[in-house]
Amino acid sequence: MVRCGLGVAGALALSALPAMAGADELPRIATKDGRHALMVDGAPFLMLGAQINNSSSWPAAMPGVWPAMEAMHVNTVEAPIGWEQIEPEEGKFDFSAVDTLLEEARAHDVRLVLLWFATWKNTNPQYAPAWVKLDNARFPRMRRADGSFHYALSPFAKSTLEADSRAFAALMEHLRKADPQNTVIMVQVQNEPGTYGLARDHSPEAEKAFAAPVPEALRRKTGKGKGTWQELYGRDAELYFHSWHVARYIDAVAAAGKAVKPLPMYANAALTGNPFDWQDPNTYASGGPANTVVDVYKAAAPHLDLVGPDIYTTKHKDYLGFLDKYDRPENALFVPETGHAKEYARFFFEAMGRGAIGWSPFGIDRLRYLPSFPVTSKLNDEALTPFSANYALFKGLDRLWAKWAFAGKTWGAAEPEDPADEHREVLDLGRYKAEVSFGRGDWGMGEAKGNDWPKGGAVLAEIAPDEYLVTGRFARVTFEMADPSRANLILDRVEQGHYDAAGNWIFERVWNGDQVDWGLNFTAANQILHVKLASYPIR
Repeated sequence: MVRCGLGVAGALALSALPAMAGADELPRIATKDGRHALMVDGAPFLMLGAQINNSSSWPAAMPGVWPAMEAMHVNTVEAPIGWEQIEPEEGKFDFSAVDTLLEEARAHDVRLVLLWFATWKNTNPQYAPAWVKLDNARFPRMRRADGSFHYALSPFAKSTLEADSRAFAALMEHLRKADPQNTVIMVQVQNEPGTYGLARDHSPEAEKAFAAPVPEALRRKTGKGKGTWQELYGRDAELYFHSWHVARYIDAVAAAGKAVKPLPMYANAALTGNPFDWQDPNTYASGGPANTVVDVYKAAAPHLDLVGPDIYTTKHKDYLGFLDKYDRPENALFVPETGHAKEYARFFFEAMGRGAIGWSPFGIDRLRYLPSFPVTSKLNDEALTPFSANYALFKGLDRLWAKWAFAGKTWGAAEPEDPADEHREVLDLGRYKAEVSFGRGDWGMGEAKGNDWPKGGAVLAEIAPDEYLVTGRFARVTFEMADPSRANLILDRVEQGHYDAAGNWIFERVWNGDQVDWGLNFTAANQILHVKLASYPIR
């Protein structure tokens, strides 16, 4: 029976779905009042993503990819395209791997995010074709202060930029012709760019630029007057300088591609050790869009729609801290990579509550790569369960959630792992408050002590006045008035149900009695609730 017993939620759900008239619209990032949405087919779209391993997008490898995607319940696959794949000989292009990806993604009814591995892939030029990475005279590497060569290609080499830009533009031209239905909804330009072990280039061109005044766009963004890099940024001078020039390089590549097909484009970041303490730029990927230089990238790369963090820490405080760095009014929050150990799954709920446009664990396929951090060699269905369960929970909800998030009506919480932490979080909903707690034992009673491992999370969305969608895993949610001195809270009605493919709320049953007396307790089961709140006078 199709039914919505809680006011206007059914109408709201239907209005969130894409109209057929938008099917030929290019994907884009929409921004309003500091909030963001990825618009696909003319309506907000939430990427329930998974990134395959670095060498898994060759046609012969793809049979090891799709079973994992099906087990994960993804709607978006992030797949690398290496420069060496499409231009093994200069000027001779081969897009057969791209065509295979397009064909098979359509057959599996998923969207694609293509990852351009070119001048930088984890800072390395390894995915550049041999005619680039082996010709140090034409495509020079960075130099250390003593004049010796560093492994990374120099962002000051015009020949490298021109060759990379031509290849990327050719890829986008192929997508313009081969993908009019926009199976590809976004493109990553380079991969974890920057350099390890060297804060900046010391080539003659770089030395001249380092002595020159800081560009006005960066001075304006960082609130600085005129001066050199060293004068304005002190200990961060080399970091800011290198980040500016790497970002300008990436922006030029993105601009070349957008001139052909202007899909949303972004750069992903290898992060510092933690989001709170200063670190020497020689100790992390200096020059990339790390948490320390988001402002630099926003000033230097206007053709990038966003920069996103690759988060590989299961520390609750640090994970949330990294989200804070990228969740900005001028930058849509997107987690293009995160770990696939089971402890990462709970952070999906935190990202969803913050209105992220997508979230994606890394290394999801059946190709058995050697075990190393952050991947494992035993990525079977059991290992995927915490992630696939979350995506299954959001099946049919992705379009709706994206619309509620764009309206600023979503909240989320993830379980902390430290026994010393308080295993509860209070979410401010305006007139109401919601407490999310973890590990309260049978019936949700007693002190919140945490689950047997940090696996809990919950999300809420305001879908109508006094009405909330609530769901989660291994968590308890309770409501109260923000000001309990003014009124008493009562649960008017709690419905369990699900959404069908058309966005209709399908009523299943009413929760009452034991199901609500101890809070709304979420387990491993798929349980989506519509909760209608009401109040009555104190006296």
